[in-house]
Amino acid sequence: MVFAGTGRTATQRRTLAVLGSAQVLDGVGIAAGVAAGSLLVVQITNSEAWAGLAQTFGVLGAAAAAVPLARVSNRHGRRPGLALGLATGAVGAAVVVGAGVAGWLPLLLLGTFLVGAASAASYQARYAATDLAAPEHVGFSLSLVVWASTVGAVLGPNLMAPAADVADAIGLPRLTGPYLVTGLGLLAGATVVAMLLRPDPLVTARRLRGEHEVPPHVSFRAGLRVASEYPLAVVGLVAIAIGHAVMVMVMVMTPVHMGHMDMALRVIGLVVSVHVLGMYAFSPVVGWLVDRWTPRAVLLVGVGIFVLATTLAGTAPDLAVFQLGVGLFLLGLGWSCTLVAGSALITEAVPDEQRPGVQGAGDTLMNLAGALGGVVAGLVVWLASYHWLNLVAALLLVPLTVLTLRPPRSGRTRVDLGLDGQVDHPESTSSP
Repeated sequence: MVFAGTGRTATQRRTLAVLGSAQVLDGVGIAAGVAAGSLLVVQITNSEAWAGLAQTFGVLGAAAAAVPLARVSNRHGRRPGLALGLATGAVGAAVVVGAGVAGWLPLLLLGTFLVGAASAASYQARYAATDLAAPEHVGFSLSLVVWASTVGAVLGPNLMAPAADVADAIGLPRLTGPYLVTGLGLLAGATVVAMLLRPDPLVTARRLRGEHEVPPHVSFRAGLRVASEYPLAVVGLVAIAIGHAVMVMVMVMTPVHMGHMDMALRVIGLVVSVHVLGMYAFSPVVGWLVDRWTPRAVLLVGVGIFVLATTLAGTAPDLAVFQLGVGLFLLGLGWSCTLVAGSALITEAVPDEQRPGVQGAGDTLMNLAGALGGVVAGLVVWLASYHWLNLVAALLLVPLTVLTLRPPRSGRTRVDLGLDGQVDHPESTSSP
């Protein structure tokens, strides 16, 4: 695809600005509830064994919403798909607050499940950034939207204590306070997308390509089937799934581990903020490296960072907040590498008209892996310890490393109808 025309360039810049603004707002909302959910479950159940359920149901919600939101985007454009996901998450936050008041776990899990739809929308925003991007700028474009989450995502966890004070002042359980922030942030993000993401990037890209037919039906199975025809897309799917699972496993149990050592909410919030900083702050650098090197090279860098992260977090002595914070920062940075590089592989390998379906299926797979990781994390800590959890998480990196080092050497590649009317024909895929 040729990135030509001042109109197209201006639309892409506006798209990135709107998506970035929305990501700041919904980043505050999503991050504010990350640590609070696990602590709220422990408070209701009086058992750390169930602590991972809040994150698990949140990730399950993201997995369940990914394909339906991708279907809406595929049929009607990115704007309605993203706005619907964020608005659903705002409703979920209100349900969590009600569950905290009632002390009813099933209602809490329903609320976190609905909040997961906002996470799905937030993840799909990175693909919206690539609809009008030049091929050589795919990694950087999607990384800019990931990076835009930095401000909100770092600020969110640090609002835990002030939000808890507000909840206490108005007669609500303290741990429901962060979910008040979640609801407001997601509602604001949905409003920005619904009002300002015009013209729609996906609709515009299809118009510029001269597409007039009804887009292919989007489903999880269809997305995986299409991805299987493009071997490098399979590498991308595995990368984002395993990277997300490793990140969720360690991240979801760290607040519980710190809480068990009687650390204050402010300290827990600080460590979570440092982790989120690693997830988002350096994503433009990661995206630039993806475009300058290759996605698979950045995947290997991410694996190395993950190994260092789990080593530091897993060997941190009690009350070693600094070492734990560094480990969690690197955990976020490793996730950024696998997410950006894996997403770029999917975007570059799959043809334009089939891309939304594969992207939605990939995000579903990613979140299912994260949900399973959340369940396993709680069980490992309950049966063994937080230190053993980090070892288990590190072992998951072995298949990703093997697949990345031994990439598929044949298969279809992206068929791209450029604006100049020329077609890039399929050819053999080889190692970059």
